[in-house]
Amino acid sequence: MATFFGEVLSVYSRAVEEEEEDVEEENEEDEEIRRELEQKREVGLHWSPEVSEALRSGNKLQCSDFILAVGHNAASFLSAYVLSSANWDAVGHASVWNERSRAVTGQNSEESACVFHRRKDNPSVLICQVTCYLAEDQLFQWTEKVFECLQHRELNVIVLSDGSVADYKTADYLCSSSAPFLRSLHTDAFRDRPVCQPLEQPNIVTGLPSAVLNHCQVHRVAAVVYQCYSDVIGPDSVTMETYKLALTRLGRSIQLDPSPSTDVLRKFARTADIQSNLYI
Repeated sequence: MATFFGEVLSVYSRAVEEEEEDVEEENEEDEEIRRELEQKREVGLHWSPEVSEALRSGNKLQCSDFILAVGHNAASFLSAYVLSSANWDAVGHASVWNERSRAVTGQNSEESACVFHRRKDNPSVLICQVTCYLAEDQLFQWTEKVFECLQHRELNVIVLSDGSVADYKTADYLCSSSAPFLRSLHTDAFRDRPVCQPLEQPNIVTGLPSAVLNHCQVHRVAAVVYQCYSDVIGPDSVTMETYKLALTRLGRSIQLDPSPSTDVLRKFARTADIQSNLYI
C-alpha cells in the first residue's frame, strides 16, 4: 500500500492469517482421520495359542497344501465335503473392516468370515474359507500376512473361486445347461496338470484369487486357481459339487465325502435364494 508521500507500507491481513490457521487445523484433522481409517482397515490375523507360540518363536507353519476357498459356494463346498468330518481344527481367523465388511472382534473364530482349519492327523494341510469382501487396498495386506506365516518350500496352493457366468466372455454361444463349469489359471511353478481347461482370454481372475496367484508367481510357489462359473445366485448343491474335480488329486491329503447327506447340504445351501427347482 502506498501513502500520499509515496511511502510503501506492508499490508497486514488478519483474515488471511486466520484462514491459513483454519486450513492447517483442517489438514491436521484430515490426516488424523486418514491415519485412523488406515489402522481400522488393516487386516488382522488371529491364531490359536499353539500356532501363535510357534510363529513367535520364528517358526513358520509347515504347510504342504494350502487350500483357499473364496466365495460362498467354494467355502460351502469345503464345509460340506471336507470339514464336515471331525478331523479338522479351527486354528485361526482374519478380521477385516471396510465399507462392505465388518470385522469380527470376538474370540470365537467360527463367527468370522475368514477362517483357517488344519487337519488333526496331518497338520501340513491348511484350509481357509473367505466369504467376506476384501477391498483393493486390503488384498495385498491379506496375502502378504498369510503367506508370511507359511513356509514356501514344497508348498502347493489351490484356490477355489466363485464366478458368475454372466461375467464369462466367449465367442461361442454358451448354453445355460453347461453351467456350472470350471476354468483354471496357474503359476509357472505349478507342474501338475490342471483338472480342467485353462481360462480363455479375454477372461481374467480378479480380487483375492488374483492377489494370491500374483504373489505365488513372484515367489515361485506352485499355485492354481479353479474358477467356477455358475448361473445361480447363492450357494447351491450343484455348483458346490463342481469343485469336487479340483481336489481329486489330493486323495492322501484331503478326504472328500463323496455324497454328503441332504441335511448337510441344506445346512450350507441357502434354499431361500434358489431360483430353480433343479437345486435342493
